[in-house]
Amino acid sequence: MKTNQEKQSQNLNEIKKNPVWHNLKEKVHLKLLSMIDLHKAKEVPIELLRSECSRKIDSLLCEQDYPLSAPEKDRLVCEVMNEVFGFGPLEQFLNDQDVSDVLVNGPKQVYIEKFGRLSLTEASFSNSEHLMRVISRIASNVGRRIDESVPMLDARLPDGSRVNAIIPPLALDGPMLSIRRFGAHPLSINRLIEIKSLTKEMAYFLEACVRCRMNMLISGGTGTGKTTLLNALSHWIPRGQRVVTIEDAAELKLQRDHVVRLETRPPNIEGKGLITQRDLLRNSLRMRPDRIIIGEVRGDETLDMLQAMNTGHEGSMTTVHANSPRDALRRLENMVSMAGINYPVRAMREQISSALNVLVHIDRVTGGQRKIACIAEITGTEGDVICLHDIFKYSQLGIDENGNAYGQFETCGVRPNLVNRLKSEGMDIPAVLFQRQIVKESDITASPEKDREPVAV
Repeated sequence: MKTNQEKQSQNLNEIKKNPVWHNLKEKVHLKLLSMIDLHKAKEVPIELLRSECSRKIDSLLCEQDYPLSAPEKDRLVCEVMNEVFGFGPLEQFLNDQDVSDVLVNGPKQVYIEKFGRLSLTEASFSNSEHLMRVISRIASNVGRRIDESVPMLDARLPDGSRVNAIIPPLALDGPMLSIRRFGAHPLSINRLIEIKSLTKEMAYFLEACVRCRMNMLISGGTGTGKTTLLNALSHWIPRGQRVVTIEDAAELKLQRDHVVRLETRPPNIEGKGLITQRDLLRNSLRMRPDRIIIGEVRGDETLDMLQAMNTGHEGSMTTVHANSPRDALRRLENMVSMAGINYPVRAMREQISSALNVLVHIDRVTGGQRKIACIAEITGTEGDVICLHDIFKYSQLGIDENGNAYGQFETCGVRPNLVNRLKSEGMDIPAVLFQRQIVKESDITASPEKDREPVAV
């Protein structure tokens, strides 16, 4: 037997599928827009604004001669408010903290990802023009535009979520919108241990590397959690250090106070005014940074980043898309070559191995869980080959009855060369930390203590 609440929800969903409902909402929406001043409305408290809009909608519904029950009217008020001040049908998903991705494939298909699994929702847009209004609102909020002359958009939402949109003529089936969401509160390392993304030993080693200013590269595929890990590691940057972040679309939420955030700028309608990550990186060197953090390296800025790491900006970090640690180093080589300088391969690899100390690779395993698959030390070169020594790694062993991967973490038994430097910086590095051992996921437990605060410098 269904409860009254379930029946009521089902009735409302059936009403929403009715074309008459969509036509009514569209009419009320357009008339409401003509009756209110959007600029002044943003300054009004939300409850007062909702009450005023509800009163106006009541009068508009009377004009339409379409009777609605109280729940139907509340739903209509909510949807119209979302259309006017929010992101329309997507608002319900953006308010759900469990939703990590919202993927819109044209006006009639909206997918969401929850707990690592994609599912099709009942949400939809009236038509392509409706979807374009939402995309244009997102673009205008960050001072960008999207139209036929500029049919692609990289932007962010007020909460820092990453947005990409592509529209016709490039998208053949209507406007496409992808939203990669970040939690309201950045995940801490302790929380990552709780969800079994890494072990305590791995966390302690990463903490030592961040505190002692090791240069780090975080690699992984799309959606593996590179930015999440970068945010978590920032907790251990000592207070008092000046950090400059450089991103294409501002996503980082570093857990520090003294942070200077820089963001690239696309060209204007005349094709002028382009500011690249390389431009920002060169400028940041004059801003007295202690550390430079680049959200993701994609091109010729890689050369400037490596040179900065080699010239006094130790403790810098960045991320790169790659399928394995070795692939990450190959990608760096390719991106250095984009700078237009004809470096000999050996000299290029020597510079990479000299600039970077630690490489962290993240995988997204079957079922959607994210795991730190490898923590490796870059020890130099032998001939033309960059030496990469695994310190910790994760191995997938199988799939459980729920379709989720399970596996084990392994300490490889290799004592890193940088241990002496960590000890000289005051870190207590017990030898047992690197003894060969295997930790099953079921044996991982997080410490009840909060992440230790970094000391001031």
